[in-house]
Amino acid sequence: MIVVAGEALIDLVPGPRGGAAEDGLPALLPRRGGGPYNTAVALGRLGATVGFCSRISRDAFGDSLLGGLSAAGVDARLVQRGDEPTTLAVADIGADGSAGYGFYAGGTADRLFTVPDALPPSVRALSFGTCSLVLEPGATAYETLLRREAGRGVFTALDPNIRAGLIPDPAAYRARFRSWLPHVTLLKLSEEDARWLADAGPGHPDGDGAVASAVREWLAAGPAAVVLTRGADGLTGWTRDGSVVSVPGVRVPVVDTIGAGDTVNAALLHRLDAHEALSRPAVAALDADDWRDILTFAARAAALTCSRAGAEPPWAAELER
Repeated sequence: MIVVAGEALIDLVPGPRGGAAEDGLPALLPRRGGGPYNTAVALGRLGATVGFCSRISRDAFGDSLLGGLSAAGVDARLVQRGDEPTTLAVADIGADGSAGYGFYAGGTADRLFTVPDALPPSVRALSFGTCSLVLEPGATAYETLLRREAGRGVFTALDPNIRAGLIPDPAAYRARFRSWLPHVTLLKLSEEDARWLADAGPGHPDGDGAVASAVREWLAAGPAAVVLTRGADGLTGWTRDGSVVSVPGVRVPVVDTIGAGDTVNAALLHRLDAHEALSRPAVAALDADDWRDILTFAARAAALTCSRAGAEPPWAAELER
């Protein structure tokens, strides 16, 4: 089983054609979301044996989130429930389909996640990321789970999925991120996130060089591989032996990019599993052709997600066509 640990929330996304309510306020539609939640749903739709480990509200939104897990075939036995409200994320969709977010997360259920005593013996891989590793006290609980399970040999995947507006002290977060790397098997992140973590944002004299240098530094700290998503330009994978493999993006009419990175997380884990590579030694044994297959599969899956509104990852049958 692959387990995804992290937040489940409700995205409030603009309605069709930017419609507005009668009072002039923007019309917002609720959609199930949260990076880890989307990753779990995507894995379920791809046919993986997957579980979700989180804390979800008992409110109507929480019930809907559980329904989405069930519909995708995701095991919810590791989900904790609470009377606190569900976190809300208000999405702002740019002209190119990219999404920015404002969060309403004070006192919400997912922040109060506690470390489970044990995961099922069948768990072979564990995925983390996004707000759940930022917002306390849940962030410390998820970090504890990451370190504990990595220590017993479980394959771990990390997608930082930076939400800068939630991070009051960037330097402290960057240091904390580096402290996780010895416990991470696969690091996946967007080019934008890599620039932020490398402190090489807009205006940096050599942003690309800084990112490449940071990737080498992160690999040396622990991960067996780093995968960088580059939007429409595709994906690049780096391994500890110095290999670098890139694949192009798949061109589609983009509706929005919500959930695309989460779909990549799921596709990478699912395809690594197909290559029997959910372990450090197995990742190290993958050759360039293996990586091209894995990255191309992830690019195709992400493209399908971008072709429709909201976080709607593809089903396995869609990728087989």
